[in-house]
Amino acid sequence: MATSIPEEREKEKERPRLFGSKVRDACWQNADVVPGRHPERWRKDVAGNIVCKRFWGCLGCLCFQYDHIIPFSKGGETTAENCQILQSRVNRMKSDKQQIPRSDLEGFSCEVQFSDKELDIVEMAVYGDVVRPGNQCRCRTIAETLGRQKLKNSLAACELPYKEI
Repeated sequence: MATSIPEEREKEKERPRLFGSKVRDACWQNADVVPGRHPERWRKDVAGNIVCKRFWGCLGCLCFQYDHIIPFSKGGETTAENCQILQSRVNRMKSDKQQIPRSDLEGFSCEVQFSDKELDIVEMAVYGDVVRPGNQCRCRTIAETLGRQKLKNSLAACELPYKEI
């Protein structure tokens, strides 16, 4: 006999499927840091794909989802120990499988590889500044770009897009 919707909701309260904010934060902290990038903005998933924290839940190449290592449907718990970040495309392909070799996860990955310059441009568009060790800058205001205002902000404006040498 099939369970009713109220029964399913009651079970979900006992065993939640979605990761709460504290678990998501711990999961993000457990992911590999991208060298030379701000760790609160950029991480690598288990397949080595670079993802941006602001792109949680979308489907692009820098987007990611929080994934149950042992799938929820196979009894996996919604805990930090059973959580990993995966590029959205990889997570969709992984589905409810477990113990998938890294090489297979890499095969599911988006083919686009971003250069440092491109990641800087994305970061500038998303956050309004670029924060990298030894290279920190901010987005110019419209008034500043038009030459109508000089800001007293000590953080230099970024020179983006980069000028080719």
